Amino acid sequence: MDGDPLCDTCGAALERLGAPLCERCGAPTAWPVQRCRECSGRRIAFARARAAVAYDDSAKRLVGAWKERGQRTLAQIAAEIVDGVVPRPSAYTITFVPADHDRMLRRGHNPAQRLAVELGSRWELPVVGLLRRAPGVGPQRGLTLADRRRNVRGVFRANGAAPSTVVLVDDVYTSGATVSSAASALRKAGARRVEVITFARAVRS
Repeated sequence: MDGDPLCDTCGAALERLGAPLCERCGAPTAWPVQRCRECSGRRIAFARARAAVAYDDSAKRLVGAWKERGQRTLAQIAAEIVDGVVPRPSAYTITFVPADHDRMLRRGHNPAQRLAVELGSRWELPVVGLLRRAPGVGPQRGLTLADRRRNVRGVFRANGAAPSTVVLVDDVYTSGATVSSAASALRKAGARRVEVITFARAVRS
């Protein structure tokens, strides 16, 4: 990715996620299903999740440059890709997963918030910070799926009443634990439907 933030070759290498998908969590499936083996039997607070690309090596390099190496213009490119793959949701408001305070200070930005702002501009939806995050929560990286869910349970709180329909944006969907916890806080604050949009998602074979 020398020169331009994302060259044509790197952009083409990103695997777009299209149908068939799990209707609930957005995982690629062999045929359309309401619930797949990844989300079946789980209590999930969001109504639906969609992502633009698979979180493979190509996407990891892009996300790493965007999040950890300060290439903030990649948020615009990520939003453009999302807009080209994910249909515009029917919602009143876009919000985002708030960043951990220490990581926010280290990076100087919240990738989820920047992606939300870019999508809000494209979809002509207001972007509002509806959530706050409790301090002192360890990173999700390296944890098992069960530990990820426990790690973020009850971490998020709403800043006030939430609109009835909300788009919740994050950069990457790995296990769904973070966005489900954030969606739960929005539901408690009055949201009846929360749709999750991420740039990338982990795809399990």
